[in-house]
Formats: sequence, structure tokens, C-alpha cells
Amino acid sequence: MTSDIFDKVIVPIAGPDDAANTARIVYHYAHEDSQVIVVHVIEKGEGVPDKASVDQRQEFAEKAYESFLEIFPDDGPTLEFRTLYGRNVGETIRNAAEEESATAIAFVPRAGSRWIKFLTGDVTTQLLKGSKIPVIALPKEEKRMVFTHEA
Repeated sequence: MTSDIFDKVIVPIAGPDDAANTARIVYHYAHEDSQVIVVHVIEKGEGVPDKASVDQRQEFAEKAYESFLEIFPDDGPTLEFRTLYGRNVGETIRNAAEEESATAIAFVPRAGSRWIKFLTGDVTTQLLKGSKIPVIALPKEEKRMVFTHEA
């Protein structure tokens, strides 16, 4: 078997809506032998009050995973779900990818203006900065995507 960039891919998701959209898109790029590790990062405040309790944030992550599963076809690649914890979302994802010996990090860019990204921190930039493995920005979903899997 030849190596493929989607052999073992880390796929970050932000929430349930993002997860459903990402699932549709990732399915088109992954192959049946792929290992897709879907991750959600719960940000640690480190001295700053958290926006929500850890339990609430874990429940949110579980809803996101369920949303991904509802969309991703059963006959697709192997799926795993992991909740990560860290202050810097991009760095946390990069570290997890390196620990897993992933072949790539693949994500669908989130909507937002440059000003919002500047104020809140741009996860895309954080992912790219210092990454030792390929980081792939997948195209946004088209409204009527049809599941066809060509081998």
C-alpha cells in the first residue's frame, strides 16, 4: 500500500454545525483505509474565568461528535474522536497530530472577518506556525454535495 496524505488525518471541529459540514467534506477526500481522528479543543483559561464549566464544554464536544457521526457515512474510513485541552487551540491540535504521527491536519476554514480573527486569534495561523506535518485547508461545502467515493 502506498502512503497517502489522508492515511492518518487529524480533523479539528469547532462545534456541531462545523462538524456536520466538515464530515461531508472530509468524506470526499479520505479513503476507506484512512484513519480519521476528529478532535475538539476545550480551551483552558489559565487564571482567567472560563466561559462555561468543563462539563458543559465536554457536552458541547459530544454534540459536535454526534453531529459528525450523523453525516459521515457508515461505510467510510475508521473514525476516532478525541477531546483535547489547551490554551492555544492551534498548538494543541499540532501537538496532538505530532503525537499521533498523523500524515496531515485537514480542516475547513471558519467564516470570519480579518478583524475578528485578529482580536480572537486566528487558529489557521496557529495551525500553520511551526507545523511539522502538512496542514490542509479543505474547500467549503457546496450546498448540494453528493456522496460519491471514487477509488
